[in-house]
This record gives sequence, C-alpha cells and structure tokens, in this order.
Amino acid sequence: MVELERADQRQKIERFIQKMPSLSTTVRKVLEVCSRTDASPNELNRVISLDPVLTGQVLKLINSAYYSLINTITSLTRAITMLGMNTVKNMALSTAIIQSVAGSNKSKALPTSRFWVHSIGVGVSAKLLAIARGVPIQEREEFFIAGLLHDIGKVPFGDEYIHVLSIAGEKQRPLVEVEREFLGIDHQDVGALIAAKWKLSPAMTSCIGYHHDIDLADGETHQLVAIVALANLYVNIHDIGFAGDSFPEYADADRLLSLAGLQWSDFAAIDSKVEEEIQKAQIFLQV
Repeated sequence: MVELERADQRQKIERFIQKMPSLSTTVRKVLEVCSRTDASPNELNRVISLDPVLTGQVLKLINSAYYSLINTITSLTRAITMLGMNTVKNMALSTAIIQSVAGSNKSKALPTSRFWVHSIGVGVSAKLLAIARGVPIQEREEFFIAGLLHDIGKVPFGDEYIHVLSIAGEKQRPLVEVEREFLGIDHQDVGALIAAKWKLSPAMTSCIGYHHDIDLADGETHQLVAIVALANLYVNIHDIGFAGDSFPEYADADRLLSLAGLQWSDFAAIDSKVEEEIQKAQIFLQV
C-alpha cells in the first residue's frame, strides 16, 4: 500500500512538472549561445535585444542596488560588456525561472514570500562564500543563481507536504530524510526533474539535485555544490525565511568546508553582510 502511495505521489509530481511552463525561446537561445566557447558578446546582444521584456529586465537588474554601479546603464551592449556573458546569462535564466514558478507554488505548506527569502538568502550566502574562497568575479554569479534555485524541487509538492514539514519539525529531523520516508521522493529528485525539463547546465543541476548528497555529484562540481550546501546550512541555522528544514544535518560540515576550500572563520565572517545583500537581491523577485 505504501509503495502504491509513493508511486502515485511521484506520478502527481511528474504531471505537475510536465504542466510547468518551459523556458522561453529567447532564454533557450541565450543558454545555447553562452554554452559555446566561440560565442561573442555581440551574438548574445542580438539574441536578447529581440526580446524587449527580457532586455528591460536585464537593464533593470544591472541598474539596481544589487550591482551598485555608479552610472546608469541604458545600453544592453554596455551591460554585457560590464558584467560579462556568464552573468547576463544567469540574470536571464534566474528571472525566467522565478517567473515560471512564481505562480506555481502548489502547496500551502511553504509560504511563498518566506520560501523566496530563504532561497535568496542561500544565493547571497553562496556568493559571499565564493568571494571568501577567491572565486573570480566573473564566476561568482553562478554561485548566487545556484543558491537561489537549490530548493526549486519543493515547489511541486502538494498539501501532503504539510504533514512532512510537521514531522520534520516535531522530531527535529533533517527534512530530506522525512521526505524520503513519507513520500518516497525528496526535493532533490524533484528538482533534478525540473532541471532536466529546463535543460539546465550540469553544474546547476548538481546543486539542485545533490546539495544534501554531495558524494553523488560529479567531482568537477564539488566546490560549487559544497558552497551551496554550506550556504543552505547557514541560512537554516540563522532561520532566514522558511523552506521547512529547521533541523539540518551538521555532521558533514567539516567535509563541506574542506571541499569548498573554506574555514569555519570564513563561514562566520559573512554574518555582517548577508542581510544587506538579501535586501539588494530582492530585485530578482520584482523584475
């Protein structure tokens, strides 16, 4: 009987994901262009400029407090030159995904606003830890986006998730364990299904699908996944927003720090900056 219920749960989730909007043609072309080693900023500019809405979103983001630029940028070409192709790609991707799932929060268990505060908190914490690690500036946005999207697999769960969250809280257990026990599938698995639908990069898919099981991730993505996992731990410890995991697993924290190339002092040092960065990053929910 339990197996049948689990099979039914997975089918319901898969049907929900199938009905989720696909990424727009423009965003798919942006990802395609940026995946090529011979792609040029002019080529990316041509793709984005054909979509006035996306162009406006990119310009709104670059002129927000999140980037803290001195002068207003009115040219898409200038934005790409200043931020780099990878950052602009991630801006386009994140805004498209947030808009795609903003109205799809199926469960009443996770309040939408608090869920996104948690997600943004993990994004900015991951970026701050990447800065502490010395990650090059043109690669840091990847850490923010990976953190922002890490829990996207929680969106398709229905109201049965209320019971799962209740058990995790009452028993003070890691949420992912309770998901597996009661639903037969966890939010990492669901997130990986969504990542496959949207054809996200292997690195982004690893963060979404393995931030609680880093050993299953490809070795090349270990640092990125480890930093996102640490950022998630930080946000849960400090109770920033709400994503249902109030009692995370601490046992692997030392190993995650080692894989990330960080110290406990780096983990503690982001304290003074997280809240300010969360406020700046709220713009990603407003474009």
